[in-house]
Amino acid sequence: MRLEGKVAIVTGAGQGIGKTYARRFLDEGARVAIVDIDAGRGESAAAELADSGEVAFVQADISAEESTENCVRQVVERFGQVDVLLNNAGIYYDMDYGDQSYEYLRQVFDINCYGAWLMSKAATPHLVERGGGSIINVSSTGAYLYVKNSPTEFSGISSYAYPWSKWGVVGLTKMSAGELGRWGIRVNCIAPGVTVSEATRKQVPEDRIAAITAMSALKRTLTPEDLTGTAVFFASEDSALVTGQMLCVDAGVVMPG
Repeated sequence: MRLEGKVAIVTGAGQGIGKTYARRFLDEGARVAIVDIDAGRGESAAAELADSGEVAFVQADISAEESTENCVRQVVERFGQVDVLLNNAGIYYDMDYGDQSYEYLRQVFDINCYGAWLMSKAATPHLVERGGGSIINVSSTGAYLYVKNSPTEFSGISSYAYPWSKWGVVGLTKMSAGELGRWGIRVNCIAPGVTVSEATRKQVPEDRIAAITAMSALKRTLTPEDLTGTAVFFASEDSALVTGQMLCVDAGVVMPG
C-alpha cells in the first residue's frame, strides 16, 4: 500500500495501459481519478475498477485548457486533494503514419506534448497547496530511435510526429522538474518500449514485436503490467529525492546515457 492516502489523476485511463496504471495505483491504496475524452470508455473503466478501491471518472479533452482546468477542479471537489498526476494520454493506437501534414503534426503535439503541459499547469497549484507531489509523464523509447528506412526517391522531410512529440515530453519533464522542485513537486518520465496491448496490436505486426523482443537484453516482451511498478516508484515516497529523470522500461533495447 505504497500510495495509501494519495489521490492520483491518470489521463487516458479509459482503456489499455492507462487503465492498467489506474488499477495498480488502486491496488497500492490510492484513490484514483480516471480521465478520458470518451465518456463511455471512462465510465466503463471506472465501473470495472470499482471493486479495487475508490475511483471516479472525469471526462476531459487534455488538448483544451479550459477542459483541463475543469477536470482538476472536479477531482479536487470529489476527493479533496491531488497528489499524483500521471500524464499517460496520447495519440498512439489511432496514429496515421501516412499523414505527414503540418495539420496532423500539430494535432499529435496538442495531445502528446501540450496536453501533458496543460494538465500539469492545472494540477500544480493544488500540488503546491499539498506541500508537494509527483508528476509522471509518459514518453516513448521511439523518441530515441533516430534512423528509419527511407524511400529511394526523396519526397520531402517527414513530420516525425510521434517520436518528436515524445522527445518533447522528455524536455518538458526536465524543465518542469527544474522549476517545481522548490515546492516539493517531483517530475519524472517513463519511456516504455513496444508494449503488447490492444493498441499496439493495431499498429505493430506480430513479427515486428518478435524482432524487438529478440533485440532486447532481457529477451522479454513487455506487457502493460510491466510498466506499473515504475509508475508506483515515481508516485511514492520511495522516489522522494528523484526528479527530472527519464527511465526507459523496454527490457533493454534502448539504453540512453
